[in-house]
Amino acid sequence: MKKLLALLLCVMMLVPMAAMADDGRIHITYSFWGNQTEAEGVQAALDEFNASQNRIFVEPMQIPNEEYTETLVNYAIAGQLPDCGMVNENAVLYFARNGVMADVSDMYVGEALQPMDCITFRDGGTPVGYSSCNEILVLYYNKDMFDAAGIPYPSATEPYTWEEFLEVSRQLTFDKNGKHPGEEGFDPNNIVQYGCFVNNWTWQMEVWALSNGGAWFSEDGTQVLINSPEAIESIQMVADLALVHHVAPLNVIPEDNGVGIGIGSGTVAMTTDGTWRLGTDFPNLDINYGIAPLPVMKEQVTLCTSGLTGVFNGPNQAAAYEFVKWYTREESNWNSLILTGIWMPKSEYYYTTEDGINAWLGNEAYPFKDMEAGRAVLVDYTMNYAKPACWYYTPNTQITTNEILFTALQSVWSGERTAEDVINEIYPELCDAIVID
Repeated sequence: MKKLLALLLCVMMLVPMAAMADDGRIHITYSFWGNQTEAEGVQAALDEFNASQNRIFVEPMQIPNEEYTETLVNYAIAGQLPDCGMVNENAVLYFARNGVMADVSDMYVGEALQPMDCITFRDGGTPVGYSSCNEILVLYYNKDMFDAAGIPYPSATEPYTWEEFLEVSRQLTFDKNGKHPGEEGFDPNNIVQYGCFVNNWTWQMEVWALSNGGAWFSEDGTQVLINSPEAIESIQMVADLALVHHVAPLNVIPEDNGVGIGIGSGTVAMTTDGTWRLGTDFPNLDINYGIAPLPVMKEQVTLCTSGLTGVFNGPNQAAAYEFVKWYTREESNWNSLILTGIWMPKSEYYYTTEDGINAWLGNEAYPFKDMEAGRAVLVDYTMNYAKPACWYYTPNTQITTNEILFTALQSVWSGERTAEDVINEIYPELCDAIVID
């Protein structure tokens, strides 16, 4: 990655100045990831911007999330880096330190609505960018499966303890003969319905370390803390849902698709995942679902995150800056991304005032119709318990979380090794990777 970025910067120095297209506009490209539903929302926003003025025309560039950062670097080497776009959270600080990102630190100066502090990327305490929106991790559940089992729905205000979550998951898990885990004759090799699926996509695992009283990194982003007993235990507790308790499906090679693997499969009653699923997945799933806070190991917490929409250094920087400033205002994506449930607002106004809250949660177009639960989970939970994911303040998480941990933890998910053995083995490598270049 370092060699690629060095070459990237050399190539960027050779890019010619921006030129007008035949239609008299400056044409710029905006890169993003997401499924077809998200792509339609992005295109709607771009269409609105393109129609609002006659100087700049924005063209979309859709890239799969799993390949996003590597693809951007490869495009840069080929002289085809987009002018602006989303940046995977784990690569923001790395790109910023290597001169790929243009300075947008003053983008919201003088604006009436300011981004929430928890979605501000900081390098040594200095803001270097802002997420496009806010997203948090929540618990989704299938109401019909709870009804069939005669179990009350998870509370929107009082989260399960981990022990309660495990017990309810047992009651919702049964094999082909209707036996539950722990009952005599239960067959773990022929499970018909699982009680839960905790998304083990690597970055989503950090929340459990925090909930268990530990952390992955220090708050200043300079130390690796994932080898603490609390952090190690949290990983093993999630793995044991499948390996020991048999209440969750085995997921050895994680995908960024918790809802799809979980309740979207039709065989799982509860799933942890991000709030973007409200707009990207559930409108296409025939599921009577609800939302609740995440289960609690020791402390109530959720992670907030979202990709940064930034400007890349290049010949169209001024035009890209103008578009990004427009695009990252809530009103510019209100109908296409916020009211569709794909994005949550990023400004505190929409969480701390009645008018702001009602503007999205109370809008008839919003996909989640339970206003009471929505307010408790999407608003109050965000304001009281959301913490920034590690990449907002920790360098090189594209290596520590996406490469080292992703690969190493697969042997934990499969049951071949314990979390303690794996984390202690890779700890020196993680410490080396976090070192500021």
